[in-house]
Amino acid sequence: MANPELNLIVLTGSDRPDIQMVWQELRQYLSSLQGVHVVGVFSANDCIPQDLKADMVVVLGGDGSILRGCRQLGQRQLPILGVNMGRLGFLTDLSPSEFRAGIPLLQSAQFSIVEHLMFECSHHREDGTVIRDLGLNEVTINSAGSLKMLDISLRIDEEFVTTFSCDGLIVSTPVGSTAHNLSAGGPILRQDLRAFVITPICPHTLTVRPIVDSADRSFRLSVKDAPAGVRIVIDGQISRPIASRDFIVVRKAPQTLKLVRLPGHSYYGTLHRKLGWQGQLEYRERKGL
Repeated sequence: MANPELNLIVLTGSDRPDIQMVWQELRQYLSSLQGVHVVGVFSANDCIPQDLKADMVVVLGGDGSILRGCRQLGQRQLPILGVNMGRLGFLTDLSPSEFRAGIPLLQSAQFSIVEHLMFECSHHREDGTVIRDLGLNEVTINSAGSLKMLDISLRIDEEFVTTFSCDGLIVSTPVGSTAHNLSAGGPILRQDLRAFVITPICPHTLTVRPIVDSADRSFRLSVKDAPAGVRIVIDGQISRPIASRDFIVVRKAPQTLKLVRLPGHSYYGTLHRKLGWQGQLEYRERKGL
């Protein structure tokens, strides 16, 4: 009996030699399998045609490659399977060998798809223009080159909440809660929650703590008397300056990240291994992938 058809898009992420070497090995392996077809291979700066038909997208790299891949997919978010070529890899949880072993499970649809919150960030500039970005992890306003404490105003659904005096502010999704948010002392949110967490960076007042609120709300940020050098950073990959009369609106996006999970891989299992809850952080040696 023939194996079911499996059509894959592959994102190689970057031109790193180790990724390219692993991809060449995987390409030969995939081409030898009955019913498996690679319908497109794209690097970090390529546009993925919206009409390209595929069952899922295989991303080679680290979690940053997943973030970039979501933006490349744009309005049409296909299921994504991450193959870890980075370090911690919360989203790219499979090794290349685990991916090869899991191909029969993918062909027979023995996997689950977990949908994760994505956000839309609208940067309203003082000249009247609006820049919109689709993201997965977080929106950060930071002091950057200004080297000054910032006063960042927060409104939720247009209701004034507070002004944070701090070095910066992070609005994070559950997926992003284990990234910059965690480093800044924010809480870990289960990845399938529909919520945002707002975490100040080095707040001036020690009683200020992170806020968790529903993803159905909108979050408006502005920087009073913004000094030169203040920037907004989206998913650690997009950066631009902010002026005093600019404001930022963050809300949930219509799209979601559709992450493919093979049997035996779970959210808390990943946290247990990656965060060293057994006693030591796990970092993959690239040469040993």
